[in-house]
Amino acid sequence: MELKRVVVTGLGAITPIGNNVETTWQSLLNGVSGAGPITLFDTKKFKTKFACEIKNFNQNDHFDRKEARKLDRYAQFAVIAAKEAVVDAGLDAAEIDKDRVGVIFSSGIGGIDTFDQEVGYFFQHPEIGPKFNPFFIPKMIGDIAAGHISIIYGFRGPNFGTVSACASSTNGAISAYDLIRLGKANAIITGGAEAAITVSGVGGFNSMNALSTRNDSPLTASRPFSGSRDGFVMGEGGVCLVFEELEHAVARGAKIYAEVAGGGASGDAYHLTASHPEGLGAILVMKNALADADLDCELIDYINVHGTSTLVGDPSEVKAIKEVFGKYAYKMNISSTKSMTGHMLGAAGAIEALACILAVKNDIVPPTINHVEGDDDPEIDYSLNFTFNKAQKREVRYALSNTFGFGGHNACIIVKKY
Repeated sequence: MELKRVVVTGLGAITPIGNNVETTWQSLLNGVSGAGPITLFDTKKFKTKFACEIKNFNQNDHFDRKEARKLDRYAQFAVIAAKEAVVDAGLDAAEIDKDRVGVIFSSGIGGIDTFDQEVGYFFQHPEIGPKFNPFFIPKMIGDIAAGHISIIYGFRGPNFGTVSACASSTNGAISAYDLIRLGKANAIITGGAEAAITVSGVGGFNSMNALSTRNDSPLTASRPFSGSRDGFVMGEGGVCLVFEELEHAVARGAKIYAEVAGGGASGDAYHLTASHPEGLGAILVMKNALADADLDCELIDYINVHGTSTLVGDPSEVKAIKEVFGKYAYKMNISSTKSMTGHMLGAAGAIEALACILAVKNDIVPPTINHVEGDDDPEIDYSLNFTFNKAQKREVRYALSNTFGFGGHNACIIVKKY
């Protein structure tokens, strides 16, 4: 069976550094940090008092009151990003077979804000008894964003969400890629959304000592590969990618951003929350993606790394890159856009795939910000090009995106110039 070719024909985003794709991309290139004091709840008793929130967001600008009641914040972000992507791809106006257009939209945590509100109200008012909003369950579950998007547009193809912690939207994108290249769909709306800047979200990650507590300097708190890094910065938002079979896209005159070249997955089989210190799972997932793409590693020009700014994760990913790419590792650009967006958890793979797609299209690599000369970690090889602090122009033929999740879930996707 001859596999179909898959291209990217639409993009959508609402992120801590921009409420659409263009603003997000320009912010990435300009090294803009999305971090600031948390406004969504009172942080007085919390160790971490800042995060990368969506700015200037009012649900009433996007949804009527009836719609908004049915959508958790994470699902609102998903729908907003999908609307931009569907319009960008021209699928809203095209004559297409909607039975062959699917939606695979992912979240690592889902409607945690809804869960906080509903369960919190129950325990605050035990005298009332169990009195829950009828939308409680469908607002909370992590697959519901895909359902909303399919209903809005009438897309009746494959419809689900993947849950693999911070690898969720990369796994979802790989599933979309596989279904299209196997001929089971003509196009799939894929991506991820997260909105876990909540009492339990921040409190839970704080209890694990996973978050930065650099409350005196939120803008510089996410500092991947720096010696003074002290944890990740929570982010939120939604990002959508339209994957489409090449001939289908060409036949309807769609613009093409990039081509999807391959994807891989692996498991660390090591620890619930820490990556393997020698990067064994990361090594395997990159090798699997390269094999799936039938690609020599020396064709990769840019890696958007998982790079969360955690003590264990950053050095292990560097070791993995050096193991997979050998001497060629020193010729690539590497960057962590989480230094700007924060860690968007289940949406991280989608925003980082978007960065790779636009890097390939525009031949420019966004930076890793917040590194100060001399702020080094002896476990990290600074002869590698981490694209510190300033975007770099270069030919980007192929770009690779790494995402690693709690549970040892690793996923990697490769895009190439069309």
